[in-house]
Amino acid sequence: MAPIFTHARGLLLTLPWALALLIQDFVLSLLLLLRLLNPLLAYKISSRVAWSCWAWIQFIFERLNGAHIAISGDDLPYGESAVVISNHVGWSDFYMIQALAMRSGMLGYCRYFAKAQLKKVPLLGWGLMAMGMPLVTRKWQHDSRELTRVFHGITHSRFPVWLISFSEATRFTAQKYAESKAFCALKGRPQPQHLLYPRTKGFIATVQHIRTAPHVKAVYDVTIAYQKRGEWQDGPAFWDTLSMPRLSEAEGYRFEVHVRRWPMEELPHEDDALAKWIETRWVEKGEWLEAKRKQWGGVGKTV
Repeated sequence: MAPIFTHARGLLLTLPWALALLIQDFVLSLLLLLRLLNPLLAYKISSRVAWSCWAWIQFIFERLNGAHIAISGDDLPYGESAVVISNHVGWSDFYMIQALAMRSGMLGYCRYFAKAQLKKVPLLGWGLMAMGMPLVTRKWQHDSRELTRVFHGITHSRFPVWLISFSEATRFTAQKYAESKAFCALKGRPQPQHLLYPRTKGFIATVQHIRTAPHVKAVYDVTIAYQKRGEWQDGPAFWDTLSMPRLSEAEGYRFEVHVRRWPMEELPHEDDALAKWIETRWVEKGEWLEAKRKQWGGVGKTV
Protein backbone atom coordinates (compact mmCIF):
# COMPACT_ATOMS: atom_id res chain seq x y z
CA MET A 1 0.00 0.00 0.00
CA ALA A 2 1.36 3.42 -0.99
CA PRO A 3 2.45 5.64 1.94
CA ILE A 4 -0.19 8.30 1.25
CA PHE A 5 -2.98 5.73 1.40
CA THR A 6 -1.47 4.15 4.51
CA HIS A 7 -1.45 7.52 6.28
CA ALA A 8 -4.99 8.29 5.12
CA ARG A 9 -6.13 4.90 6.34
CA GLY A 10 -4.48 5.51 9.70
CA LEU A 11 -6.23 8.84 10.09
CA LEU A 12 -9.57 7.27 9.21
CA LEU A 13 -9.10 4.50 11.79
CA THR A 14 -7.70 6.57 14.62
CA LEU A 15 -9.51 9.92 14.43
CA PRO A 16 -12.67 8.59 16.13
CA TRP A 17 -10.53 6.93 18.81
CA ALA A 18 -8.50 10.12 19.36
CA LEU A 19 -11.65 12.22 19.73
CA ALA A 20 -13.09 9.70 22.17
CA LEU A 21 -9.79 9.80 24.07
CA LEU A 22 -10.18 13.56 24.64
CA ILE A 23 -13.64 12.99 26.09
CA GLN A 24 -12.36 10.10 28.21
CA ASP A 25 -9.52 12.25 29.59
CA PHE A 26 -12.06 14.94 30.51
CA VAL A 27 -14.26 12.39 32.31
CA LEU A 28 -11.25 10.96 34.13
CA SER A 29 -10.19 14.45 35.21
CA LEU A 30 -13.61 14.99 36.81
CA LEU A 31 -13.09 11.79 38.76
CA LEU A 32 -10.35 13.52 40.74
CA LEU A 33 -13.16 15.26 42.64
CA LEU A 34 -15.16 12.05 43.07
CA ARG A 35 -12.07 10.27 44.35
CA LEU A 36 -12.02 12.56 47.38
CA LEU A 37 -15.53 11.41 48.33
CA ASN A 38 -15.63 7.83 47.12
CA PRO A 39 -12.27 6.40 46.00
CA LEU A 40 -13.65 2.94 45.19
CA LEU A 41 -16.41 4.27 42.93
CA ALA A 42 -13.93 6.57 41.17
CA TYR A 43 -11.60 3.63 40.60
CA LYS A 44 -14.38 1.46 39.18
CA ILE A 45 -15.53 4.18 36.78
CA SER A 46 -11.98 4.99 35.70
CA SER A 47 -11.36 1.29 35.03
CA ARG A 48 -14.39 1.10 32.74
CA VAL A 49 -13.20 4.19 30.88
CA ALA A 50 -9.70 2.71 30.59
CA TRP A 51 -11.11 -0.56 29.24
CA SER A 52 -13.03 1.22 26.48
CA CYS A 53 -9.93 3.20 25.45
CA TRP A 54 -7.51 0.28 25.45
CA ALA A 55 -9.90 -2.27 23.93
CA TRP A 56 -10.57 0.12 21.03
CA ILE A 57 -6.91 0.67 20.17
CA GLN A 58 -6.23 -3.06 20.64
CA PHE A 59 -9.01 -3.78 18.12
CA ILE A 60 -7.33 -1.49 15.58
CA PHE A 61 -3.94 -3.16 16.10
CA GLU A 62 -5.02 -6.81 16.08
CA ARG A 63 -8.23 -7.01 14.07
CA LEU A 64 -8.07 -4.14 11.61
CA ASN A 65 -4.29 -4.06 11.12
CA GLY A 66 -3.71 -7.81 11.34
CA ALA A 67 -1.17 -8.14 14.15
CA HIS A 68 -1.09 -11.80 15.20
CA ILE A 69 0.06 -12.00 18.82
CA ALA A 70 1.24 -15.37 20.13
CA ILE A 71 0.84 -15.90 23.89
CA SER A 72 2.96 -18.56 25.58
CA GLY A 73 4.02 -19.67 29.03
CA ASP A 74 1.95 -20.18 32.17
CA ASP A 75 -1.84 -20.11 32.29
CA LEU A 76 -3.01 -17.12 34.33
CA PRO A 77 -6.01 -17.29 36.65
CA TYR A 78 -8.90 -15.21 35.29
CA GLY A 79 -9.38 -11.94 37.16
CA GLU A 80 -6.29 -12.28 39.37
CA SER A 81 -4.53 -9.15 40.65
CA ALA A 82 -0.77 -9.16 40.20
CA VAL A 83 2.46 -7.21 39.89
CA VAL A 84 3.62 -7.37 36.25
CA ILE A 85 7.26 -6.88 35.23
CA SER A 86 8.37 -6.75 31.61
CA ASN A 87 11.21 -5.90 29.25
CA HIS A 88 10.72 -2.80 27.10
CA VAL A 89 11.44 -2.72 23.36
CA GLY A 90 9.07 -0.15 21.93
CA TRP A 91 5.58 1.35 21.81
CA SER A 92 3.96 -1.91 20.73
CA ASP A 93 4.92 -3.50 24.07
CA PHE A 94 1.67 -2.07 25.39
CA TYR A 95 -0.30 -4.12 22.88
CA MET A 96 1.49 -7.28 23.98
CA ILE A 97 0.63 -6.74 27.64
CA GLN A 98 -2.92 -5.67 26.81
CA ALA A 99 -3.49 -8.84 24.80
CA LEU A 100 -2.49 -10.82 27.87
CA ALA A 101 -4.69 -8.65 30.10
CA MET A 102 -7.73 -9.06 27.83
CA ARG A 103 -7.40 -12.83 27.98
CA SER A 104 -7.20 -12.61 31.79
CA GLY A 105 -10.12 -10.21 32.20
CA MET A 106 -7.89 -7.45 33.62
CA LEU A 107 -7.56 -4.93 30.79
CA GLY A 108 -9.42 -2.13 32.56
CA TYR A 109 -7.36 -2.66 35.71
CA CYS A 110 -3.94 -2.20 34.10
CA ARG A 111 -1.97 0.51 35.87
CA TYR A 112 1.46 1.39 34.44
CA PHE A 113 4.34 3.10 36.19
CA ALA A 114 4.77 6.36 34.27
CA LYS A 115 6.91 9.49 34.41
CA ALA A 116 6.01 12.06 37.07
CA GLN A 117 6.24 14.87 34.49
CA LEU A 118 2.91 13.70 33.05
CA LYS A 119 1.16 15.19 36.09
CA LYS A 120 1.68 18.60 34.48
CA VAL A 121 -0.12 17.68 31.24
CA PRO A 122 -3.70 19.01 31.34
CA LEU A 123 -6.42 16.35 31.09
CA LEU A 124 -4.00 13.50 30.36
CA GLY A 125 -2.01 13.88 33.58
CA TRP A 126 -5.14 14.49 35.65
CA GLY A 127 -6.76 11.44 34.11
CA LEU A 128 -3.78 9.26 34.93
CA MET A 129 -3.88 10.43 38.52
CA ALA A 130 -7.60 9.72 38.76
CA MET A 131 -7.01 6.21 37.47
CA GLY A 132 -4.43 5.52 40.15
CA MET A 133 -1.43 5.35 37.83
CA PRO A 134 1.91 5.49 39.70
CA LEU A 135 3.63 8.65 38.43
CA VAL A 136 7.22 8.43 39.61
CA THR A 137 10.61 10.06 39.19
CA ARG A 138 12.47 6.71 39.46
CA LYS A 139 14.30 8.25 42.42
CA TRP A 140 12.60 5.94 44.83
CA GLN A 141 13.52 7.88 47.96
CA HIS A 142 11.54 10.81 46.51
CA ASP A 143 8.57 8.73 45.42
CA SER A 144 7.36 7.47 48.80
CA ARG A 145 4.36 9.83 48.85
CA GLU A 146 3.30 8.81 45.35
CA LEU A 147 3.69 5.13 46.15
CA THR A 148 1.64 5.55 49.32
CA ARG A 149 -1.11 7.23 47.28
CA VAL A 150 -1.25 4.47 44.71
CA PHE A 151 -0.71 1.52 46.99
CA HIS A 152 -3.22 2.64 49.65
CA GLY A 153 -6.23 1.79 47.48
CA ILE A 154 -4.71 -1.57 46.54
CA THR A 155 -3.67 -2.61 50.03
CA HIS A 156 -6.55 -1.15 52.08
CA SER A 157 -9.51 -1.12 49.67
CA ARG A 158 -8.35 -4.12 47.66
CA PHE A 159 -8.64 -2.46 44.27
CA PRO A 160 -8.23 -5.09 41.53
CA VAL A 161 -5.06 -4.29 39.60
CA TRP A 162 -2.29 -5.27 37.27
CA LEU A 163 0.53 -3.03 38.49
CA ILE A 164 2.84 -2.94 35.47
CA SER A 165 6.48 -1.90 35.39
CA PHE A 166 9.02 -1.93 32.58
CA SER A 167 11.77 -2.84 35.00
CA GLU A 168 14.64 -1.66 32.81
CA ALA A 169 13.13 1.87 33.17
CA THR A 170 13.77 2.66 29.51
CA ARG A 171 13.49 1.17 26.04
CA PHE A 172 16.21 -1.14 24.78
CA THR A 173 18.76 0.44 22.41
CA ALA A 174 22.24 -0.62 21.33
CA GLN A 175 23.79 2.32 23.20
CA LYS A 176 21.90 1.54 26.41
CA TYR A 177 22.85 -2.12 26.07
CA ALA A 178 26.52 -1.13 25.90
CA GLU A 179 26.06 1.02 29.01
CA SER A 180 24.36 -1.89 30.77
CA LYS A 181 27.25 -4.20 29.89
CA ALA A 182 29.74 -1.71 31.28
CA PHE A 183 27.73 -1.35 34.49
CA CYS A 184 27.48 -5.13 34.97
CA ALA A 185 31.20 -5.59 34.31
CA LEU A 186 32.03 -2.87 36.85
CA LYS A 187 29.68 -4.25 39.53
CA GLY A 188 30.35 -7.93 38.84
CA ARG A 189 26.76 -8.69 37.86
CA PRO A 190 25.47 -10.94 35.07
CA GLN A 191 24.45 -9.18 31.86
CA PRO A 192 21.23 -10.68 30.45
CA GLN A 193 21.14 -11.40 26.72
CA HIS A 194 19.02 -8.99 24.62
CA LEU A 195 18.08 -7.01 27.75
CA LEU A 196 19.21 -4.18 29.97
CA TYR A 197 20.06 -4.93 33.57
CA PRO A 198 16.86 -4.34 35.59
CA ARG A 199 16.38 -1.49 38.06
CA THR A 200 15.89 -3.35 41.33
CA LYS A 201 14.88 -0.56 43.75
CA GLY A 202 11.50 0.05 42.13
CA PHE A 203 10.70 -3.64 42.09
CA ILE A 204 11.66 -4.03 45.74
CA ALA A 205 9.57 -1.01 46.81
CA THR A 206 6.57 -2.31 44.86
CA VAL A 207 6.68 -5.86 46.18
CA GLN A 208 7.30 -4.83 49.79
CA HIS A 209 4.22 -2.58 49.67
CA ILE A 210 1.93 -4.80 47.63
CA ARG A 211 2.61 -8.11 49.34
CA THR A 212 0.48 -6.87 52.26
CA ALA A 213 -2.58 -6.89 49.95
CA PRO A 214 -4.08 -10.39 50.26
CA HIS A 215 -5.81 -10.27 46.85
CA VAL A 216 -2.55 -9.61 44.93
CA LYS A 217 -1.53 -13.21 44.49
CA ALA A 218 1.45 -13.21 42.16
CA VAL A 219 4.19 -11.56 40.14
CA TYR A 220 3.86 -12.06 36.38
CA ASP A 221 7.20 -12.05 34.58
CA VAL A 222 6.47 -11.00 30.98
CA THR A 223 8.95 -11.30 28.11
CA ILE A 224 8.23 -9.62 24.77
CA ALA A 225 9.76 -10.69 21.45
CA TYR A 226 9.50 -9.26 17.93
CA GLN A 227 10.81 -10.03 14.51
CA LYS A 228 10.35 -8.46 11.10
CA ARG A 229 11.54 -10.50 8.14
CA GLY A 230 14.51 -11.87 10.06
CA GLU A 231 15.36 -8.66 11.94
CA TRP A 232 15.31 -9.58 15.62
CA GLN A 233 13.47 -7.34 18.13
CA ASP A 234 12.28 -5.04 15.36
CA GLY A 235 8.79 -3.95 16.42
CA PRO A 236 6.56 -1.55 14.47
CA ALA A 237 6.64 2.17 15.14
CA PHE A 238 3.71 3.85 16.86
CA TRP A 239 2.08 5.17 13.69
CA ASP A 240 2.61 1.88 11.86
CA THR A 241 0.63 0.04 14.55
CA LEU A 242 -2.32 2.33 13.84
CA SER A 243 -2.14 2.77 10.07
CA MET A 244 -0.45 -0.20 8.40
CA PRO A 245 -2.67 -3.12 7.32
CA ARG A 246 -1.73 -6.82 7.48
CA LEU A 247 1.17 -6.26 9.84
CA SER A 248 1.86 -9.97 10.25
CA GLU A 249 0.91 -11.38 6.86
CA ALA A 250 2.16 -8.70 4.48
CA GLU A 251 4.73 -6.80 6.56
CA GLY A 252 6.25 -9.92 8.10
CA TYR A 253 6.01 -8.98 11.78
CA ARG A 254 6.10 -11.66 14.45
CA PHE A 255 4.80 -10.86 17.92
CA GLU A 256 5.05 -13.03 21.02
CA VAL A 257 4.45 -12.40 24.70
CA HIS A 258 5.68 -15.05 27.13
CA VAL A 259 4.58 -15.06 30.78
CA ARG A 260 5.64 -16.86 33.93
CA ARG A 261 3.55 -16.71 37.10
CA TRP A 262 5.33 -16.55 40.46
CA PRO A 263 3.13 -16.82 43.59
CA MET A 264 3.74 -13.86 45.88
CA GLU A 265 4.36 -16.09 48.90
CA GLU A 266 7.33 -17.70 47.13
CA LEU A 267 9.22 -14.41 46.76
CA PRO A 268 11.93 -13.67 49.34
CA HIS A 269 11.23 -11.08 52.05
CA GLU A 270 14.66 -9.45 52.32
CA ASP A 271 15.50 -6.56 49.98
CA ASP A 272 18.83 -8.03 48.89
CA ALA A 273 17.21 -11.36 48.12
CA LEU A 274 14.47 -9.63 46.09
CA ALA A 275 17.14 -7.82 44.06
CA LYS A 276 18.81 -11.16 43.36
CA TRP A 277 15.43 -12.67 42.47
CA ILE A 278 14.67 -10.17 39.72
CA GLU A 279 18.26 -10.36 38.48
CA THR A 280 17.82 -14.13 38.08
CA ARG A 281 14.53 -13.64 36.24
CA TRP A 282 16.24 -11.28 33.78
CA VAL A 283 19.01 -13.78 33.08
CA GLU A 284 16.32 -16.41 32.39
CA LYS A 285 14.40 -13.97 30.18
CA GLY A 286 17.55 -13.41 28.15
CA GLU A 287 17.97 -17.14 27.71
CA TRP A 288 14.37 -17.45 26.54
CA LEU A 289 14.85 -14.58 24.08
CA GLU A 290 18.00 -16.15 22.66
CA ALA A 291 16.21 -19.47 22.21
CA LYS A 292 13.34 -17.65 20.48
CA ARG A 293 15.76 -15.78 18.20
CA LYS A 294 17.31 -19.08 17.11
CA GLN A 295 13.88 -20.66 16.63
CA TRP A 296 12.72 -17.80 14.43
CA GLY A 297 16.05 -17.67 12.62
CA GLY A 298 16.43 -13.97 13.32
CA VAL A 299 19.54 -11.85 13.03
CA GLY A 300 20.65 -10.84 16.51
CA LYS A 301 21.40 -7.13 16.73
CA THR A 302 22.84 -7.67 20.19
CA VAL A 303 23.52 -10.79 22.21
